[in-house]
Amino acid sequence: MKYSTKELIQILEQELQANWQGKRVVLSSENRLNNPVVSKAINMDKVNKVFAYRDFRSEIHAYQLEHQVSGIIWRESTFKGSKISFPQIHNQLIPIHGDKDILMTYKREILSFWWQVTADLNIWLMEKTPQKITRETVENFIKLTEWVEIEAAKTELYLGLCWGNPAEYQYKWAYPLSGCHRIISAENPPGLIKF
Repeated sequence: MKYSTKELIQILEQELQANWQGKRVVLSSENRLNNPVVSKAINMDKVNKVFAYRDFRSEIHAYQLEHQVSGIIWRESTFKGSKISFPQIHNQLIPIHGDKDILMTYKREILSFWWQVTADLNIWLMEKTPQKITRETVENFIKLTEWVEIEAAKTELYLGLCWGNPAEYQYKWAYPLSGCHRIISAENPPGLIKF
């Protein structure tokens, strides 16, 4: 019997709790840091916990690939009384072959929802300082977009226009092959919330 995506998430949550309770130990953390000055300056107990969890999570990722267990979870967002359900990769799992296709399948539906609920809102491109942009700019970004992410706050709607490798797109080093334009829709200039 292979584990499901939901079961793998539960296993990871249990392991994370065990790590922070000090039930897991990695004794090679100082060697992994490869910098004796840094290893003396930081709390190695906490570093040991981080490495222990990271090692365990790598084993889960290997299991996902071997048994083809998807990293996709289903989320729901509500904004201005409208609701949408959509897939996304869980932040502690990896995408497997076929997961990107599932994400891409929902691009049109998510964008339709976004256009509908943001018709009367202003739009900003999230950078170091939010930059106000036009709907035409968003349309140009969409031409290069393979899949879309969405997250609702009380007065702001966050849209991610993503491309490339779903396992790497959130890292700056992956740009320009993989990346994501972060868009914020709101009546007033956006707050400091990032996604």
